[in-house]
Amino acid sequence: MALSRGGMVAALPLLPRRLAATRAAAGAQPPGSVVRVPWALRLRLQRGAQRRRRGQGEAAAAAARPGKLLLRSRRPELSQPRWQTVGRWERPQLVSAGWKHRKACGDYFQLEPSQEAAPALQAPPPDAGQDPTFAEMGLQPALLAGLEGLSVGRPTAVQRLAIPALRRGRSALCAAETGSGKTLAYLLPLLDGLLSHPEGPAAGPAAGPAAGPAAGPASPRGLVVLPSRELAAQVGAVAAALCRPAGLQVRGLTGGGAAGGLRRQLRAPPPGAAVLLGTPGALREALRRRFLALGRLRWMVLDEADALMDDSFAEPLEEILAHAPLAAGAAGPAGPREARTQVVVVGATFPAGLSQTLGKFTDVTRFVTLTTQSLHRLPPHVQQKFVRLKGQDKLPELLQLLKERPACGGAVLIFCNSASTVNWLGYILDDHKIKHLRLQGQMSAAARAGIFASFQKGDVSVLVCTDLASRGLDTSSVQLVVNYDFPDTLQDYLHRVGRVGRVGSKARGAVVSFVTHRWDVDLVRKIETAARKRTGLPGMDSSINKPPLKGG
Repeated sequence: MALSRGGMVAALPLLPRRLAATRAAAGAQPPGSVVRVPWALRLRLQRGAQRRRRGQGEAAAAAARPGKLLLRSRRPELSQPRWQTVGRWERPQLVSAGWKHRKACGDYFQLEPSQEAAPALQAPPPDAGQDPTFAEMGLQPALLAGLEGLSVGRPTAVQRLAIPALRRGRSALCAAETGSGKTLAYLLPLLDGLLSHPEGPAAGPAAGPAAGPAAGPASPRGLVVLPSRELAAQVGAVAAALCRPAGLQVRGLTGGGAAGGLRRQLRAPPPGAAVLLGTPGALREALRRRFLALGRLRWMVLDEADALMDDSFAEPLEEILAHAPLAAGAAGPAGPREARTQVVVVGATFPAGLSQTLGKFTDVTRFVTLTTQSLHRLPPHVQQKFVRLKGQDKLPELLQLLKERPACGGAVLIFCNSASTVNWLGYILDDHKIKHLRLQGQMSAAARAGIFASFQKGDVSVLVCTDLASRGLDTSSVQLVVNYDFPDTLQDYLHRVGRVGRVGSKARGAVVSFVTHRWDVDLVRKIETAARKRTGLPGMDSSINKPPLKGG
């Protein structure tokens, strides 16, 4: 082939006779002439041929070296075996690369489980030292008796990390993957602190029986702030089981009723509860009406921090923080020399403005950061399937999934992005005689009461819900999560997928996500890239690692 660099053209071989004759008849160039192609186009064609040969070579290598798959695609050439690694700066070929085109509908890929147990249950590596028991961590015997009542065995990864650090009294940001046992990770050391530093009844009416109208406000020594009444009830049950052998009292405070209801919750027998669990709105109302005082507060937990930092909770949360003795130089629960209230912020994901909010009331630079190795990573023990669908095909696909589910297949969570979709989908399931429950934030407190508890008991095995059910709730009976609406953020996806394969679950479970919108595809591409590279999801670490603003 003749090649002229100076003329920026290349000569191609002679055309076949039949094609040349056809072109000649049509007035094209006569046989024997050459077709000149621009130099840049020729280089582009060469690179395309090289990529095709390289892809064929990788496919041949994968075929020659069979093994278990990390990612299974409808198109076998895009599947990725476990042994194949993708470099940090390498751009992998994605199944979802063309999913914004309407012709991609019907395509899917599936992330296969790469390990049997949840990361939280894995023993520490040999070079990290021994795997301590709860007793070896120095917890009070009464708490160990409470753990036996809960049938809790050896500690999980986050518990091994957090309990020793929190027992030393440090305020902390504790971040761990969903379903890893964070509730016990913060309850055990803080209850241990209350038992190790017993405090007599305070002077004044707050120490009285709190039964009459003249009784003073409730003054707990421990406070746990939670974003929903369902989560408050769940954590309250665990805390009560731990506190019962120790003689400590636990009380819950949730809103949704008149102010008299708050007074009755706080003054219900037995009086003088040491630990209070409440939602932001109810706590703020109780503080404003002086049913509650935080002057004796010794420790405070903000559970599910990303939900608490939502716009609907931001103002009540700041008002609660302002009432607690957190600021440096303020008198502590036992006088000026008493250590400040210990603050523990817990979550699987942290919002961007967390440091700025806390910095208004306490010195965030003194907080210790506790994070697990699996934080912000896709759960490696859970099967996750992504299906590209048209919006009109989602309902038939969901009904098919529910009908094919075996009777012993465990519970099902169906996530929607809005309360209206939850209600609409519920009507459709009613028409198909599929027994289910609905849970969404626009329900009244009376309507929501007991719904999730009934689902946990197994009375009904299908729950249609919003992200209200994706934060912190114990869903160990769930074996299938369906993202009927794909979540709006990667944080929401992690919380939803964390409803299966939890500590205490009998099966690893599976997640099926319906992908319909173009903006859904953008998130799916990030998830697929992270799965192929075996890295954490992008943009999740900034809120933890970013230093707080001074004087904020």
